[in-house]
Amino acid sequence: MDFKMSELTQQVAETAKTFAQQNIKPHVMEWDESQEFPVYIFKQLGKLGMMGVLVPEEYGGAGLSYFEYSAVIQEISKVCGSIGLSVAAHNSLCTGHILAFGNEEQKKEYLPKLATGEYLGAWGLTEPQTGSDAGNMQCVAEKDGNDWIINGTKNWITHGKSGDVAVVICRTGEPHTRDNATAFILPRYTKGFAGGKKENKLGMRASETAEMIFTDCKIPDSARMGSVGDGFKQAMYVLDGGRISIASLGLGIAKGAYEASLQYAKERHQFGKPIADFQAISFKLADMATEIMAAELLINEACDLKTRHENVTKQSAIAKYYASEIAVKVATDAVQIFGGYGYTKDFPVEKFYRDSKLCTIGEGTSEVQKIVIAREVLR
Repeated sequence: MDFKMSELTQQVAETAKTFAQQNIKPHVMEWDESQEFPVYIFKQLGKLGMMGVLVPEEYGGAGLSYFEYSAVIQEISKVCGSIGLSVAAHNSLCTGHILAFGNEEQKKEYLPKLATGEYLGAWGLTEPQTGSDAGNMQCVAEKDGNDWIINGTKNWITHGKSGDVAVVICRTGEPHTRDNATAFILPRYTKGFAGGKKENKLGMRASETAEMIFTDCKIPDSARMGSVGDGFKQAMYVLDGGRISIASLGLGIAKGAYEASLQYAKERHQFGKPIADFQAISFKLADMATEIMAAELLINEACDLKTRHENVTKQSAIAKYYASEIAVKVATDAVQIFGGYGYTKDFPVEKFYRDSKLCTIGEGTSEVQKIVIAREVLR
């Protein structure tokens, strides 16, 4: 397979890189320290088409492929994982779910506003007591005539407080039974729908992570996506694409940490020569470069399959598992290369180090990815 970056992908990547350098990089540590969620940045990204990368032009999107989408996430995450995470969650989860499973009326109502950044999207699957155990969700939607009444809580939701529209997967059947969940679209102004606690996180601190709380929240049946009971199947399909997003996020963080380390190793002198000349450092850089290239190839294969609308479950899980793990490893080695300076907030690698860990947890832990991969290879 030829994964040479196309001219279009190069142009999109360069646009994302320039935007990140000019508009995100000057504020990275300020946002991280204060945990500010810079909503205006996503409005600006929307004007560039980066909040609707995969959305067809007829719905106001850029109409691009997963290769361009991955490039956008990588270039932003090389500068700030927090902003990369929010762009990924908006595009692949909320917007992606509506694009894949919304009816024509729902698509026309929500996609143009999501794709242009007018609306910020959230996606709710995880709950306080049900992370990987999604079949036992306690957020329940009960039929009431032509309406549904939702009660319960979702947590660890990106944009849980600030999202303008949310796709929420609720249990509509008995716990641990087949086809017991259904997906709904809820605008933020819906009565009984509120944001809850905002999490105080180790990393990704400028990306809002919060609860969504539903209290006798009444919505019309027209808010339902697909058939009753299809919610979990839809979520698994959406997560296949979402895992490419997190893989790209991890790869961007790894690249950012590697590039900072490479520059530092050439500039930092000890015993009369650059530390890059010492085998202990040069071998770390060699490992970083190898792992980054391997992750990139895995992601490209998943992007290729996704773009051709082929089954990508195994490949996206492998890409997400490997890229997220090497993000942690590369960031850890970057801190080691920087030595004491790497442990301070005056240099960028300590943030890459903190941000990287989320990649091994969000949208399915590394352990869950192994379950998915094992199931696929044992079929």
